Amino acid sequence: MKILLASILLILLVGAGAIYYFISSTYRTVPGNTDSPKIITLSSPSSTFNSQNQDTPAETIVAEGLDTPWAIAFLPNGDMLVTERKGTLRLVDKNGNLQQMPVATLENVKEIGEGGLLGIALHPDFSSNSFVYFYYTYSSEGDNTFNRVVRMKYANNSLTDEEIIVDKIPGASNHNGGRIKFGTGGFLFITTGDAQNPSFAQDKNSLAGKILRVTDEGKPAPGNPFNNEVYSYGHRNPQGIAWDEDGNLYETEHGPSGGTLGTGNDEINLIEYGNNYGWPEIQGDQTREGMVTPIKNSTPSVAWAPGGAAFYNNSLFFGGLRGQTLYEAVIENNKQSLQGHKVIDFKEHFKGKYGRIREVIAGPDGMLYITTSNRDGRGIPKPEDDRIIRINLQKL
Repeated sequence: MKILLASILLILLVGAGAIYYFISSTYRTVPGNTDSPKIITLSSPSSTFNSQNQDTPAETIVAEGLDTPWAIAFLPNGDMLVTERKGTLRLVDKNGNLQQMPVATLENVKEIGEGGLLGIALHPDFSSNSFVYFYYTYSSEGDNTFNRVVRMKYANNSLTDEEIIVDKIPGASNHNGGRIKFGTGGFLFITTGDAQNPSFAQDKNSLAGKILRVTDEGKPAPGNPFNNEVYSYGHRNPQGIAWDEDGNLYETEHGPSGGTLGTGNDEINLIEYGNNYGWPEIQGDQTREGMVTPIKNSTPSVAWAPGGAAFYNNSLFFGGLRGQTLYEAVIENNKQSLQGHKVIDFKEHFKGKYGRIREVIAGPDGMLYITTSNRDGRGIPKPEDDRIIRINLQKL
């Protein structure tokens, strides 16, 4: 009997250990998030690349003839849905063929300055529900400019059933933000600009100048710090977000052009729940109690004008619009403390070769995909612009 009881106890202990290992490897706490749910599921990070790409060239032109492609979403079969700022959604198949006719034209989109049809994201359960999300600029109540996030269904190469899930995000001709991605916890993260009104960024009740975190239906995510959609604030014009393999969120942000500190001061920020990232009170390397200084910023005489972002190994890759470069910030990841995370090297790729670079996204084939933005009114387009380019990071 004693042997039988000992055997049962051993089985229970082994089973408990296995359950603990499964939970600890599947879930992770969010650093600095003392009021949000302590445990959330990590999504698959954008840093997961395949390693079997030795025979692929360093650069491949995938598609040409686009008009200001802003964001890409990969369908389960490897095809790409691409937003064009003027309001059209294009399809590029996995072989690089750009479908001649748009999948759809979103009639409510208002292309004005930097505004228009911007971010796109597929629902994590897209294969079963066909939901695709868009961020776009529109007019309301006369000539007032706003941004919104909508959810639609994509099936049989068409879009239907538009549903507004986040509305009345302040907009303007510039500083509309516009990046949307599903991230930790299965929540939708949304970057918004200050709509050329810097005071919005410090107003925790305004949706402008923020990173928002909402459910797939547009409701404030449970545990958000201010009981609304706001996740972090004090942002000027963020256009890139990406998670590392530990679930840490990084953001790229446009700094001011002109002013007392010059034309640079674009930022890379490590985003933590509820933090204030300072705009317009601080910029560059300035500090102030209760506000967070970027882990790296461009010097006052240099402008990156950063776009989309993706993580690979220990590097944050992001596009440079004004900088006309694919930038790489090598991150030292201190797993014991977020305060120890810092940029230890900074590299420039393809400087000036392709012009303005907007989107940067990891593909399902283990490659990085970038888009040019030379037809956005600020570039010098070539006949083949705008383009989608596949980058083999193993050959950089």
